[in-house]
Amino acid sequence: MSSQSQFSPQARSAAPHSLFCPSISPCIFVVVLFASVGLFVCMSMDLANDGLEKTNFIAPGTLRHKIHASLPTTFWKLNPHGEAYWNQLQLLIDRNFSPILHPKFRKNGFENTVLSESLLRQSFFEASDLTNMTRNFDEMPQKIQDFVSNMDKRDYPTVIQPDGVCGAGAKDEKGPPLLLLVIKTTESNFKNRQAIRQTWGEVGWVAGQNGSSSGGYVRRVFLLGKESQEELGVDLSELLEQEGKHFGDILQWDFQDTFFNLTLKDVHFWSWFSRFCGQTRFIFKGDDDVFVNTPKLITYLQDQLQKPQAHGTMPDFMVGDVIGAAFPNRMNNSKYYIPDSFYKGLYPAYAGGGGVVYSGLLSRRLHDVSKRVHLFPIDDVYVGMCMNRLEAYPVHHPAFLTFDFPEKEANELCSYHRVLLVHKRSPSQLVRVWSHMKETQTQCSNVTLRE
Repeated sequence: MSSQSQFSPQARSAAPHSLFCPSISPCIFVVVLFASVGLFVCMSMDLANDGLEKTNFIAPGTLRHKIHASLPTTFWKLNPHGEAYWNQLQLLIDRNFSPILHPKFRKNGFENTVLSESLLRQSFFEASDLTNMTRNFDEMPQKIQDFVSNMDKRDYPTVIQPDGVCGAGAKDEKGPPLLLLVIKTTESNFKNRQAIRQTWGEVGWVAGQNGSSSGGYVRRVFLLGKESQEELGVDLSELLEQEGKHFGDILQWDFQDTFFNLTLKDVHFWSWFSRFCGQTRFIFKGDDDVFVNTPKLITYLQDQLQKPQAHGTMPDFMVGDVIGAAFPNRMNNSKYYIPDSFYKGLYPAYAGGGGVVYSGLLSRRLHDVSKRVHLFPIDDVYVGMCMNRLEAYPVHHPAFLTFDFPEKEANELCSYHRVLLVHKRSPSQLVRVWSHMKETQTQCSNVTLRE
């Protein structure tokens, strides 16, 4: 009986279990040990990296760390550079056009002019935390105070404008203008305007390099505000009106013509261009103290239009002397001075100096997007801010010499034939340079642009 019990089916089935349990216990123990050690290490790492945890939710720029992925600078920022006045105002606008908070803007290409203008006005009332700006306001230079006091105004009446056309041009144009020369000037700078009219600013058909047939029609317009009669000691309004009637190239608005109001000239010009210059392909925008190699520029622009990808690139086309990642000037004796209570952060890439070239298509896009970008005291930087919100970027070209020639290059026979722009030149210098260009045209016919 006992032997039968020992080898019964029940006994046989139980035997393997009793043998297996003692052998598996060490394995379980080892697994538990490894799990405990792993948990302890993970908890230690979490504690060690606790100081970095907050950076996962704020994007102050590109974050590089071996345990974090890089964060692009375009990520949403929860802390808009402290209490800087412009940054706070602009953040209120940008939030309304965030593709995350308002997907319809990105999905439908939504651009509502009335909404944008309304948001600009509304942001001045919504910005409540402006303590730092208010506290330092009286200590700022007068020009900063004047700008801040009026930066909510951007719709000024037109005083003088060409008669329903896109600037001055030839009466017998047989095609749409290739290039509109847009020059920022002041009422008292008549000599500068006249020198430009007689040299690189001539209108009508302009042949390209070597007098080739691949030229284009050129038009011209000067942009002005109103100078203070007290500072000038004379009223130039009647003379300017007569100048506008004679040349047909004066476009003036009723705002004070100061350095910080140059941005208003851009904003108002984009609006005017959208109304009167529907067929113009390109714009040169510059100051009245620069030299422009117009024939070479005509050839360069024609070459851009011949490129296979031209149709796709023209809506973003801008070329000049590009300045990237520049710091604001904090020297309070500089005309470019921007206090950190007004703006913090780097400037976006922008085409600086005395001149830039961009497409007519881009001008219309800049007109639209400018309605949701707060005015900024430096005009070149403001254009860069608008470009940034269009996700368009200016292209750098070495032929734009915004800080003049390098030392030895200026004395070369064909130096001016190799550039598109040189800054800066007086009216008498413009006349001499233009004459030199004509005299050396044959000798320098085959030179290429600076690279």
